[in-house]
Amino acid sequence: MENLPYETRQQLGENILILEDARVLVTGGAGFIGSEVVRQLCEKKAHVTVLDNFSSGKRKYIEGFDDVEVIESDICDEEKISTALKDQEFVTHLAALPFIPDSYNFPQEFFNINTIGTINIIWQSIQTGSVERFVHISTSEVYGSSKYIPMDEDHPTLPHSTYAVSKLAADRAVFTMHKEHGFPVVIIRPFNSFGPNITQPYIIPEIILQLLNGNSTLHLGNVESSRDFTFVSDTAKGIILALSEKRAIGETINLGRSVDIKIRDLAFLLAELMGKEIRIETDHARLRPFDVERLCCSNKKAEELLGWRPIVPLEDGLKSTIEWIKNEGLSFKDPFGGWTKTYNPRSIKFG
Repeated sequence: MENLPYETRQQLGENILILEDARVLVTGGAGFIGSEVVRQLCEKKAHVTVLDNFSSGKRKYIEGFDDVEVIESDICDEEKISTALKDQEFVTHLAALPFIPDSYNFPQEFFNINTIGTINIIWQSIQTGSVERFVHISTSEVYGSSKYIPMDEDHPTLPHSTYAVSKLAADRAVFTMHKEHGFPVVIIRPFNSFGPNITQPYIIPEIILQLLNGNSTLHLGNVESSRDFTFVSDTAKGIILALSEKRAIGETINLGRSVDIKIRDLAFLLAELMGKEIRIETDHARLRPFDVERLCCSNKKAEELLGWRPIVPLEDGLKSTIEWIKNEGLSFKDPFGGWTKTYNPRSIKFG
């Protein structure tokens, strides 16, 4: 039965933990991926606690869900973390500082949150005696630029940013604490996710925004780099499968479509979907000092262990993202009192 699809194994009950009525803590649950994880957990009738400091996440992203408790806290606050973890059975740890350009100017903050904050969460989870599974959300950025394609979990980790280093340090801490304490963890490495409930000025919302503002010339950074984009609902589904699939314990698992696209081609695709004709000019202020040139995921392990496959085609996901931005507008919070010199999203509004 090992090779049966996930849905069949779920019906048979093999290797699957049932999440209905389970108590699940989601750190960063008001954020981009986190809010979609919360939505899907609520569909499964789990009892969800969201822990978020709302530095980028938004309360409106988790409003209207049944059986969700919200605790406003930083993940470095030991007392509040202890309260949030009381009687929890599962932890999905998404809280992080995620915007790479910020990490150039705020390296200490990135390590404080992404590394020390993660150690605080997992160490206190170990102490509870109630947590049965800890799913840590990493990033494909820990790999750096591809040495081979597709990139599997054995790919060398050669991070190109302080953000990626802080996340890799957290990965290592989570894995060693799993080994030292026999504590059940899963490390998930999503490749680039996109979709509604945007919280950061990533490349897809940036391109859409420029197009909605009537720009026929797009000002972008390194358009020759390529990324593997996965719609957020697929990413969240993989994370939740990691909570419930027993064979995932102790594993690091990539989530991605296994198809990458150059940023240049992505820009022209978005323009086509929005009925625009464009040209691209390089904005040298947006060029990263040590950029990752290519990311392309091998999702073979996710399919084998989790029965996970991405189901939302790129174009369908982009259409949904465009409509969401048209309806909701875009605004980004300012967690440091000032963004990096190369990007200032404080004035971004639409609608």
